[in-house]
Amino acid sequence: MDIFQVRQSEKRLYRELLLQGDEQWNMVEAYLDRGTMFALRDGEVCAVCVVTEEAHDWIEIKNLAVASTVRRKGYGRRLVAFVAERWRRPGAFLYAGTGESRATLSFYEACGFRRSHTIPRFFIDHYDHPIFEEGKQLIDMVYLRMPLDAPGAAP
Repeated sequence: MDIFQVRQSEKRLYRELLLQGDEQWNMVEAYLDRGTMFALRDGEVCAVCVVTEEAHDWIEIKNLAVASTVRRKGYGRRLVAFVAERWRRPGAFLYAGTGESRATLSFYEACGFRRSHTIPRFFIDHYDHPIFEEGKQLIDMVYLRMPLDAPGAAP
């Protein structure tokens, strides 16, 4: 198993996987070119992650997607740990924004994130169709954050 950086010219080759992490393509395109993308390969690419540096102290996971056929094998957690180590520095935080989905929030909390803030109506105002997870329509964006100032910041 290895994690590698995806070249700018190859990012769109992972469209289907990226759409599992963010289901509206124009939203993905809004951060894809300015983000750094990584892929986790275990025989084949089975997970991707797009990270942006919003400010010196604000690193953000914009998209984290694991192929539906290989979920719950630790691939997402490995990508989070990789990103946390790569951007580790004093005073910095790793952020992730997501909907109010119990499974997704639990995943990020298990990785060491804690709730930071909420953007009301984000999914209503920015997506052209209703987004549902766990049978519930997503409305607000919940931001979580993890400090990146200590070695092994991610568990």
